Amino acid sequence: MRKSIMLMVALFATIVTFAQDKMYKHTGEKLDVKIIKVAEFTVTFTYPNETAEQTIAKYAIAKIEYGSGRKEDITEKIVVSSKDDWEKVVILEDVAATVGLKRQGEIKGKTAGMLSYRTAGNADKKSMERLKKEAAELGAPFILLTSEKDSRWSTQSIKKGFAYSYK
Repeated sequence: MRKSIMLMVALFATIVTFAQDKMYKHTGEKLDVKIIKVAEFTVTFTYPNETAEQTIAKYAIAKIEYGSGRKEDITEKIVVSSKDDWEKVVILEDVAATVGLKRQGEIKGKTAGMLSYRTAGNADKKSMERLKKEAAELGAPFILLTSEKDSRWSTQSIKKGFAYSYK
């Protein structure tokens, strides 16, 4: 009898120590986890009965419901359904912001070469627009910018990156 009471107390202590938090991803997935830390670009958590810490980008998470009852909205889902939604595409500059997102492919935005009626600033804007339009065609709301090349002697601007989506 005494052993069963001790077992119940130990089991209850284990459950109380691991108060379940719920993390809702933009993909619709709901995870029972324990939130360790919410940083600038990422959320660190553990799965039940595990000690290995996992990291996911905030952009992949809609909200968190903590075991205490507190709810926190993390990011709003960005819906890009066609090339016309290119202005919604977000440029990411830190690779940590892509953890948990799915890479769709490499993309490139480029403007004309030496002879052009554009200014250098306008060429930069146009290459960024082309980059975002290419991502929007893939249905990707995010771009991780990997390289930028602007010429000092011409109005050519080349931008490269990887397109990312939720699934």
